[in-house]
Amino acid sequence: MEYTILVVDDDQAIRDGIEIYLKNEGYSVVKASDGQEAITIISKKQIHLIILDVMMPNLDGIGATFKIREEHNIPIIMLSAKVEETDKILGLSVGADDYISKPFHPLELLARVKSQLRRYMTFGNFAGQTEQQKENSDIVVDGLRLNSHSKQVTVEGDEVKLTPIEFKITQLLMENVGRVFSIDEIYERVWRETAYNADNIVAVHIRKIREKIEVNPKNPKYVKVVWGVGYKIDKS
Repeated sequence: MEYTILVVDDDQAIRDGIEIYLKNEGYSVVKASDGQEAITIISKKQIHLIILDVMMPNLDGIGATFKIREEHNIPIIMLSAKVEETDKILGLSVGADDYISKPFHPLELLARVKSQLRRYMTFGNFAGQTEQQKENSDIVVDGLRLNSHSKQVTVEGDEVKLTPIEFKITQLLMENVGRVFSIDEIYERVWRETAYNADNIVAVHIRKIREKIEVNPKNPKYVKVVWGVGYKIDKS
């Protein structure tokens, strides 16, 4: 299968440079110079991953990510010359899946692309399942239901849309009801890389999950924090 990657940056030299490396790896590449152009392309063409700069005219990367996440779960790798932790957290909080600071090594970007595509294809729906197979894929914790094959999550029968990362975290916790996972454990199992300063990254995703599955995110029924230890999902 040929993957199509959308590269969004107002700097043509950066767009063209990333395109060369991606095409050398066999990917198809589409390019845009700002967030608005990117959204137009996504509405007309199947895109498997987006590499998105933060600082752009017309519609920046933060605004574009927010709009994209209203309808799509496409993996987004955000690029930024800003290196402050708060900028990274902001990008992740609006729905980015990964974040790389400029300047970056092309091989690092390619590794992140491959990792996100693997996660995305695992997250994607599987065709040809029988009803019995679908039912056997369900994990249920009280009113929270997750299907590991259809990648569907419902709360009291109502579907909620999780990003691939959010789904993986939820699945990890639901498959291990009652077990407390440390922040580093969650990061290493979901991102499949060594945890380094992962506290804020994981916390942002946990907050987004709670906003989607909890009636009252400040008094969560499902995703519980064990102070000083980590997070768990437990039956009520």
